[in-house]
Amino acid sequence: MSAEQVSGLCEQLVKAVTVIMDPASTQRYRLEALKFCEEFKEKCPICVPCGLKLAEKTQTAIVRHFGLQILEHVVKYRWNNMPRLEKVYLKNNVMGLISSGTQSILEEESHIKDVLSRIVVEMIKREWPQHWPDMLKELDTLSKQGETQTELVMFILLRLAEDVVTFQTLPTQRRRDIQQTLTQNMEKIFSFLLNALQQNVNKYRLMKTDLAQEPKAQANCRVGIAALNTLAGYIDWVALSHITADNCKLLEMLCLLLNEPELQVGAAECLLIAVSRKGKLEDRKPLMVLFGDVAMHCILSAAQTADGEGLVEKHYVFLKRLCQVLCALGSQLCALLGSDCDVETPANFGKYLESFLAFTTHPSQFLRSSTQITWGALFRHEVLSHDPLLLAVVPKYLRASMTNLVKVGFPSKADSPSCEYSRFDFDSDEDFNAFFNSFRAQQGEVMRMACRLDPLTGFQMAGEWLKYQLTAPVDPGPMNSKTGEGLCSIFSPSFVQWDAMTFFSESVISQMFRTMDKDEIPVNDGIDLLQLVLNFETKDPLILSCVLTNVSALFPFVTYRPEYLPQVLSKLFASVTFEVVEESKAPRTRAVKNVRRHACSSIIKMCRDYPQLVLPNFEMLYNHVKQLLSNELLLTQMEKCALMEALVLISNQFKDYERQKAFLEELMAPVAGLWLSPEMQRVLSDPEAFISYVGADNKIADPVLEDPSGLNRSRISFCVYTILGVVKRARWPAATEEAKAGGFFLGYLPSGTPMYRNPCTEQVLKLFDNLLALIRTHNNLYMPEMVARLGDTFAKALDMLEVEKNAILGLPQPLLELYDSPVYKTVLERMQGFFCTLYDNCFHILGNAGPSMQQDFYTVEGLATQLLSSAFNNLNNIPDYRLRPMLRVFVKPLVLSCPSEYYETLVCPMLGPLFTYLHLRLSQKWQVINQRSMLCEDDAADDNPESQEMLEEQLVRLLTREVMDLATVCCVSKKGVEQNTTAAVDGDDDEAMATEVTPPANAELTELGKCLMKQEDVCTAVLITAYTSLSWKDTLSCQRTTTQLCWPLLKQVLPGNLLPDAVSWFFTSVLKGLQVHGQHDGCMAALVHLAFQIYEALRPRYGELKAVMEQIPDIQLDSLEQFDSKLLNPTLQKVADKRRKDHFKRLISGCIGKPIGEQFRKEVHIRNLPSLFKKVKPSLETDVLENEDGEGFNVLFEP
Repeated sequence: MSAEQVSGLCEQLVKAVTVIMDPASTQRYRLEALKFCEEFKEKCPICVPCGLKLAEKTQTAIVRHFGLQILEHVVKYRWNNMPRLEKVYLKNNVMGLISSGTQSILEEESHIKDVLSRIVVEMIKREWPQHWPDMLKELDTLSKQGETQTELVMFILLRLAEDVVTFQTLPTQRRRDIQQTLTQNMEKIFSFLLNALQQNVNKYRLMKTDLAQEPKAQANCRVGIAALNTLAGYIDWVALSHITADNCKLLEMLCLLLNEPELQVGAAECLLIAVSRKGKLEDRKPLMVLFGDVAMHCILSAAQTADGEGLVEKHYVFLKRLCQVLCALGSQLCALLGSDCDVETPANFGKYLESFLAFTTHPSQFLRSSTQITWGALFRHEVLSHDPLLLAVVPKYLRASMTNLVKVGFPSKADSPSCEYSRFDFDSDEDFNAFFNSFRAQQGEVMRMACRLDPLTGFQMAGEWLKYQLTAPVDPGPMNSKTGEGLCSIFSPSFVQWDAMTFFSESVISQMFRTMDKDEIPVNDGIDLLQLVLNFETKDPLILSCVLTNVSALFPFVTYRPEYLPQVLSKLFASVTFEVVEESKAPRTRAVKNVRRHACSSIIKMCRDYPQLVLPNFEMLYNHVKQLLSNELLLTQMEKCALMEALVLISNQFKDYERQKAFLEELMAPVAGLWLSPEMQRVLSDPEAFISYVGADNKIADPVLEDPSGLNRSRISFCVYTILGVVKRARWPAATEEAKAGGFFLGYLPSGTPMYRNPCTEQVLKLFDNLLALIRTHNNLYMPEMVARLGDTFAKALDMLEVEKNAILGLPQPLLELYDSPVYKTVLERMQGFFCTLYDNCFHILGNAGPSMQQDFYTVEGLATQLLSSAFNNLNNIPDYRLRPMLRVFVKPLVLSCPSEYYETLVCPMLGPLFTYLHLRLSQKWQVINQRSMLCEDDAADDNPESQEMLEEQLVRLLTREVMDLATVCCVSKKGVEQNTTAAVDGDDDEAMATEVTPPANAELTELGKCLMKQEDVCTAVLITAYTSLSWKDTLSCQRTTTQLCWPLLKQVLPGNLLPDAVSWFFTSVLKGLQVHGQHDGCMAALVHLAFQIYEALRPRYGELKAVMEQIPDIQLDSLEQFDSKLLNPTLQKVADKRRKDHFKRLISGCIGKPIGEQFRKEVHIRNLPSLFKKVKPSLETDVLENEDGEGFNVLFEP
């Protein structure tokens, strides 16, 4: 290798790098240059001298960086094959570069410092401590040369800790060796870091005021910052004793640095990590020193100074850190106080609370929200909650909450000091809105805890605020609502105050009733407030909504003074028919609809929670409702039914079967008359007649106002809503004695379950045939020939509503639109809403029928056949978005509430065909999706995110989850009921995945599961669906199915004679799942566990599984033989479960999918060095251990 060769190559490389980095280069030219550089790194034998030459100080920064990159590449990918002398040569030269090969600390580019420290760390990872025992000494010597070298040493130490401890990017044994050695030397490392910090900070403080010395001061400051950053990388994991050594010298230094503007953020970061440490309580005790005078003074004065300088990003970041430090301090105090550690409430606890309150009252909404969890912990704490200092802060906290609940601070506005801060924290108003809603919910929790400690104060504040709002003039602000002139929008000053006050009063009043004894409740004050609220009149829908919430919040006072009930009812009934402009023809806005709905739900809630109180006023309530129902156009169908539901709830208090039955008959007479009329029977059983009756075959000129068939639709809706309300609400008394006395009790089932009769059964079953006819007709509307009959205006009448689409795609709704727009903007939207609600409600009735009418429903003649021919009719044409709710609101509740006596007659005949069909349907859908992603043609993809394909794919995912959840609920556990009833499944794709998944060992089949698995067709359908679904591209479904369903199902069929092909197929399905989902830790852990279970259980009986294993890419056959022989030899002692599982995981690693970012990554191989932990350690001088290359052990890098 001659110097000319090196120079010549370096010239070419400099040209190539210049071309790559020159914005004016053409793409072809740039690619050629890039290829040249990459090939050089991979193949050239003289990389080291070239890299060193390019890294010389005389080159430009870009070229030097490239030279250092070459050296890093050599260390990472060629180290194992380099001769010893070349390694020593490279290491000495790199240390030389640190010593004298870089510009001074203030001039050198940060990316050069970074890559240089990376090279040293890569060498350390390969050679320290065994082959480079003096590494730390060398670094220490380098640091003595000056600031430039000290900073680089800091970078090296930080990078080393990150790679070894934080990211753990190296093989286990090397990691252990290095971490152990770091730990052994930690005292030295810490004293080095602390000394460097102290010396440089002292120099910096001395020189920073002297202008002539400014560059030197800056250099010292840089080293100080580097030392703090490095400390932050170690404080997290070193033994707490290092942090608290020398009377907590480190913590003291950090506190003092909080008032040094250039170093305060780094110091706060270190302090935060230290104070957040978990571990033995005894070891954490010294952290209480931070409640001492010096530390408290430093923290508070730093906060005041930072806040006093106005909103500057740097200071704001620092304030956030300080706030987190105070929160963490509070958590440590809560953990230590009251434990066995003999810690007392600190003398400065009052000072701490004051400063913490200052953060809770800061204009930044983010800072306010950061304090809530800690307040909660303090108010809940068994010792502190009795502390007079904390009790004195409760009123102040509640006062602060009154301000914090007001929704201001939108980043796009300027109507509050918070707005300026929000622009730093939130990208958009939607972002802020989502944050604020969760912040408010959190505040509600904490306020309730505070009110447990002092319920009366909270109530008095709520009363004052309520009185103030009732008398304050309404200020709609600059943005008027579109609902009407002078009305509030959701941003109006008056509304945000009302809204906050309402939330406050609701939280504190409910808590007061829970906390205080009955005799202590301030009934008179409460009733006074209730009267004020009842007498308050407003035409503003948003404010009226708040008024109604206050009526509900104050309602418990009526239990002490029942004579006020009629007034409350009058107020609520007046709001049920609320209009902004009487007799208006324009569509109602959502704000108006919300008020009416709110009034209805308040009435229902009252009847549900206080039925005994309302019962004496039943006749008055009934007459009110009758009067409202007499005018067909006054209420929407939903409102009518809500009022009827309230009546049904009260009728449950009759506790007399005959009386309640007669009442329900009277109540439902109008519905029965309509529903059973010959015309309605014709309409409900014939799709064409139905389309025509609801007006879906019309062509309409004015799609906003004109709707000739609206009344027809509302009649159908009214009947369906009423049947649903009655089925949902009519019940027998909960106490068996009362049920017997009232004539509800029928005896016991063979299983010992009591049987009751529901007073609504007779009425509902009379209407049942027509309901099934409607469901069958509705399903048939999706047949192509029926879709073709829809009129021009209504061609998309059966499609999803935009709101539903947005929810599934996770797109946010614009804030203002929600309240100001009409609920349905056009007749088409109204028609879509009608079909959607009708479909859902019909299935809600079927889902509620079982729990409601019990044996009377399950024994309806030929029920299974009737359901199969109606609900499951024409499923091929039913879209996914309709099939999903059917499974969730009908099939699942029906199956869960069905007594085992009816499994054979009802559930199995229904679920068999259903599961067979669902498997077929999902398989086809996933096949289409997989083909699509394989083709992935550019022209086929649509640019806009709401494209149909995305929506369809997301729907297939949601449907898959629904189906797998149904299978799980039927077969394995009752857990699924709570799991999936939330609506959150729309849009929340990446629910947090647990990484260590071991399925519950006791996951056994339910009675129903066993019954289903006895039927061959159902058993096959469920098993095949479960195992096929593992390779469908939905991680959530895969993880749930793997952990909950697959093994219990397979275990059930193991005793039978499974065909070898079937066994191979199950095992292969799991391995395929690993190929698709292996990149997700949660799925990977669950699938590996399942594959391991199958192999262990079935390998002894089926040699075919070994043949499957042998096909796994890169499998080590000798290792497989070893695993098999241990498994098949029962006499051998079993190895621990974890070790067997790890061995198995290594065997199948060839089929575990990797994330795309790692698929084409070049592997880095770091070899293990001779073990450090020999039983007897020979002295290094005398015994030269041989390593893999047969070289001396301690002599690779001499100092």
